[in-house]
Amino acid sequence: MEQVIEVTDSMEQAAARSVASGGTATTGVALPGPGTGRRAPRRRMSKRMKLVILNAVSIVGGIAIWWVLAESGLQLPTPPEVLQKAIQMWNAGIVQEDVVASLARVLTGFVLGTAAAIPVGFLMGWYTAARGLFEPWIQFFRTIPPLALLPLVLVLMGIGELPKVFVIFLAAFLACVISTYQGVVSVDRTLINAARVLGAKDGTIFARVIVPASTPFILVGMRVGLGSAWATLVAAELLAAQAGLGFRMQQAQIYYDLATIFVNIVIIGILGLAMDRLLLLAETKLTAWQERR
Repeated sequence: MEQVIEVTDSMEQAAARSVASGGTATTGVALPGPGTGRRAPRRRMSKRMKLVILNAVSIVGGIAIWWVLAESGLQLPTPPEVLQKAIQMWNAGIVQEDVVASLARVLTGFVLGTAAAIPVGFLMGWYTAARGLFEPWIQFFRTIPPLALLPLVLVLMGIGELPKVFVIFLAAFLACVISTYQGVVSVDRTLINAARVLGAKDGTIFARVIVPASTPFILVGMRVGLGSAWATLVAAELLAAQAGLGFRMQQAQIYYDLATIFVNIVIIGILGLAMDRLLLLAETKLTAWQERR
């Protein structure tokens, strides 16, 4: 009898220890405790590190393929030749001059185009009358590449900075306005109706529902507009400029200076990538409420 009591006491103590450790008294198997959730940041960090490693491998692999193609007989400069040319241009002050000129044009046109596109897109998405007035013209000009208007713009505005900034403005505006409009019309009607039931007025609904829900669309449009701005800038500088990355590429093409062309291509790619990453960071901060994979 005493042995039975001792066995029972041992079982009760084991069950108590199991319950205290997060398990159950019947099975004795420990369940995941509160501390298990701390592994999630490690998984996120691991995913981020994986992306960094893959990016590095991709860049190194791309440079290696470029080097192999240059050494295989294609008329391409090798990476060391391009690097040497970049150092020469930097020491001569050419790179700094061209980067400042091109960045000033692209930033001015992009900022002005985005600043005009966002309110127009909100108006088109929120008011039927505004949509009826603006949409035909926006769709009309979307089918015309901004560069096709450059000859006309040069005739009307001259060959100064204004025509270059204008075509960049147009490219950024057309890309961003459609995304903003699509963001407004894509807002879930359930959210709007729920806000109205709670007594919210149109201004409150617009500020607290429409704007946050449209922000991801706006930022995607800005990223697309940024790419269009850079493409338009280079083409505009090819036609009428005295300094800039596109202008330098045109001059190098006349003298068949492939190394200089590659230097400017790499600079444009790096600047565009850096600006895109800044927009991506802003998107992450402004849309932290949005679920992501």
